[in-house]
Amino acid sequence: MSVIKFLTSKVFFKQLLLAIGAVVVLSFIVLRWLSYTTNHGEFETVPNLTGKSLSVASIELNENKLEMQVQDSANYNPDYPKFSVIDQSPAAGAKVKEDRKIYITVNPSGYRKITVPDLKERTFRQAKPTLEAVGFKVGKLTYVNNIAKDLVLEMTYKGKNIKTGDKLPKTTAIDLVLGNGNRPSSGVSDNVGVTSNESDDSNLSEDLN
Repeated sequence: MSVIKFLTSKVFFKQLLLAIGAVVVLSFIVLRWLSYTTNHGEFETVPNLTGKSLSVASIELNENKLEMQVQDSANYNPDYPKFSVIDQSPAAGAKVKEDRKIYITVNPSGYRKITVPDLKERTFRQAKPTLEAVGFKVGKLTYVNNIAKDLVLEMTYKGKNIKTGDKLPKTTAIDLVLGNGNRPSSGVSDNVGVTSNESDDSNLSEDLN
């Protein structure tokens, strides 16, 4: 049988129809399988976890068929409870696939501790920006009789002397003892008064629980 006769024969058309039918059926099966395995067209809505505890966040994510991936944060945010969620990715309201990992950032228990800088032989004008640059605040200023005017003589916190290298939580208000430019006189107390700088209204009692 010649090729032309075969291509125009009923046998060829029958086999062609069978092949087309097989392709259609196979394509339908593959598309259905892909739709089932990838949840085509089905999405979960990411809940708002900000400010919530880890246990609550875990429950809400499970209810939405999502997974939680915890990331610690080194930056304490006083506007949120300790160990609560302060950030999440993807953001709340985003549409994602089932079992998607949601990355959450957890608020630490408090400000991290930083090292007290060296203020030896520094004037108050030098000490103030030095303290603030590393994250501390200037607390109360106490002036005592000392010929070195405005020179830092001591650093204290909650009434106790502190020294260079000590570690205190960030934002701690450090009190300074400064010279007033007068020579100490025998029989008279060197402490001649206390004054407060602009950070005094922050109340030392509020920093550092």
